[in-house]
Amino acid sequence: MKAPAVLVLATLAVLAVPASARAHPLGNFTINHHHAITVHPDRVDLVSVIDLAEIPTLQEQPARQSGYAGSECDSVRSGLAVNVDGMNMAMALRSASVEYPPGEAGLATTRLTCLLTAPADLGAAATVDVRDTYRPGRVGWHEMTAVGDGIVLLDPPVPATSSSDELRAYPDDLLSDPLDIRTVSLRVEPGTTAISDTAAARGGSTLIGTATRAFTGLVGQRDLTPLIGVLAVLLSLLLGASHAALPGHGKTVIAAYLAGRAGTARDAVTVGATVTLTHTIGVLLIGLAISASSALAGESLLRALGIVSGVLVTAIGAFLLRSALHRQPVAVGRGHGHGHAHGHGHGHSHGVGRGGLIGMGVAGGLVPSPSALVVLLGAIALGRTWFGVLLVLGYGLGMATTLTIVGLLLVRLRDRLASVERLRDRFTALPAITAGLVLVVGLGLTARALFE
Repeated sequence: MKAPAVLVLATLAVLAVPASARAHPLGNFTINHHHAITVHPDRVDLVSVIDLAEIPTLQEQPARQSGYAGSECDSVRSGLAVNVDGMNMAMALRSASVEYPPGEAGLATTRLTCLLTAPADLGAAATVDVRDTYRPGRVGWHEMTAVGDGIVLLDPPVPATSSSDELRAYPDDLLSDPLDIRTVSLRVEPGTTAISDTAAARGGSTLIGTATRAFTGLVGQRDLTPLIGVLAVLLSLLLGASHAALPGHGKTVIAAYLAGRAGTARDAVTVGATVTLTHTIGVLLIGLAISASSALAGESLLRALGIVSGVLVTAIGAFLLRSALHRQPVAVGRGHGHGHAHGHGHGHSHGVGRGGLIGMGVAGGLVPSPSALVVLLGAIALGRTWFGVLLVLGYGLGMATTLTIVGLLLVRLRDRLASVERLRDRFTALPAITAGLVLVVGLGLTARALFE
């Protein structure tokens, strides 16, 4: 199918997705917190909203019972501490409610609302501290707001209104650095202030984000027609290709490295195929693990895989840089017989090169895309496991296509430049430069996975 036809079909898919599907810009693994604090002369009230994205909602389905809202709000209450001038105030649960708004890929989300209160004597100036330790290890948006009713807040460190419309619309300009407010200290004194109800504006969306929502929306369609199936497969290929090209993943840099060495077209295909296989198997295994255990934090597993991927890229870069600096012709591809120069033989060089290729492919596909994982889980929930597996495979093929095309283009460019006489000598340093580049990328990937 020609590229214009693919773009037309992808556009139709975007337009065909229902607008009611609710996306989580921070990720489908997140558990997000909003605590609205109101300080009165005789008490401190909190409206605590907990927003569970699609995957934690799916994991906790077996625990849902008629009393789920009350029991979970008790957990929220236990995780909150209200202190007045250092003294802990006993907090009581006034009401609890839960709803399950539709999310991506036919999966539900969870919105838990807990109304809490703690008695306090604030007839004089005091300091009110609120601390949130509910599910401390889970990634997500953490927000607090504070107002006074018959109480003046002196230079409050948190706003009076929610920037996320109480976890309904996250502002685009904060997505790269989401709020993480888990404690607040309020200096208060008796008096009157006005309470503002201004809501935050709803943010826009990027083209990739729109296409991703279209992709997951197609999977969630109750009536799976042939047209919807074809559009979903095309979008899986498109999004997989886009995922491979995104900055920060290091996949395209690895392809460039292959071109910089003695890589061949076959080498580029080998890396692409390994990426596809690794990514597909990884998504399937993680999907099974998440479905089987509600205690498994998906974002923690992805973080661990990110560390492994970064360490693997770093190790490959370090090994190849060492080889280049010692003038050992360790070929990334088949070796071309260079191994004889050091007595290792052609077969040994071939084995080292092929292992490096496979290692790079594994590193490139080891961290699965969350959107591909959500699609798989959504398809399983709708009884279409085969369709979810097909789309995950398409996602991996899209990633492999980007890597392979970039590798082939750079191999051709390298060969053309190498044929120019005045540039030929400069290519002797290229293996060391590209190996150093892979080493730097690996260190960057590892650091990002460790500290993000």
